[in-house]
Amino acid sequence: MRLANYVKNNTARVGLVHKGIIYDLLDSERELGISHPTRTNPFTVGKILSNASLGPIERIEGKVYGLEAGIPIESTTFLSPILDPEKIVLVARNYASHSRELTVKPPSEPYFFTKLRNALIGSGQPILIPRISKAVDWEVELVVVIGKTGKYISKRDAMDHIAGYTISNDISFRDLQYSAGSPDRRTAFGMDWVKGKGLDSSFPLGPWLVTKDEIEDPHNLDVSLSVNGEIKQHSNTREMIFKIDSLIESASTGITLKPGDIISTGTPEGVAASSGGPFLKDGDIVECTISGIGTLRNPVKLEQ
Repeated sequence: MRLANYVKNNTARVGLVHKGIIYDLLDSERELGISHPTRTNPFTVGKILSNASLGPIERIEGKVYGLEAGIPIESTTFLSPILDPEKIVLVARNYASHSRELTVKPPSEPYFFTKLRNALIGSGQPILIPRISKAVDWEVELVVVIGKTGKYISKRDAMDHIAGYTISNDISFRDLQYSAGSPDRRTAFGMDWVKGKGLDSSFPLGPWLVTKDEIEDPHNLDVSLSVNGEIKQHSNTREMIFKIDSLIESASTGITLKPGDIISTGTPEGVAASSGGPFLKDGDIVECTISGIGTLRNPVKLEQ
């Protein structure tokens, strides 16, 4: 099952994506027991997860596809599939090839950093080249979306806490992440993860959430990224150093994971900073594709 936040009649809605068509779930509100959304109580994919409503939706899935209100996805304005996560957690250097291209040793345990909600955009929305950076880079990643609350989750139980998967592009601002004035290209406090990773529109997510039952093995998915049709990254999730169960176990140690929380699992080799670029520029089109999920597509625009 594929769930998407999208725009219909100038309002945010939730739909099921099936065979290139998106079907609005509010058309089935009676069967689902959904209260009509309001400005203070919006109906989103995140609300479905927090209300543990995936099961009821699965039971009427076939009926939803029988409705006549479907819209071709080519005519749809998508939003991020998760609009209001409490946590956005990313993993640094979780692919062996990415560690090699950075000429660093792979970490001995997962190294996490975070982004804020200002970074979230959906498929089709523009990645902004900010006034303060001339080195805007890309990183395609598989994203795990949490579906059940947990803390100190064991590897054995970790996969039970997953709602599904989607795709992210960890946009990075290399001239802000590293300090060129320091001999080791780092500030006295290390890399600047906030400015280097967290500016507006720096976390495209989507195009939809694919529930975990649709993905037979998340550690055997082809991952690729292209800029203007030219492949820049191509790998498989089996290259992950720390598998998803280990990431959830580590991330939940001391931190309560909640439905809608995001764990972005790292990127393979091929980023602009290590491959010679060029970095992203106004007018570029970036496409991130993961088998079994789809393609996250974003234009690049210069900030006005």
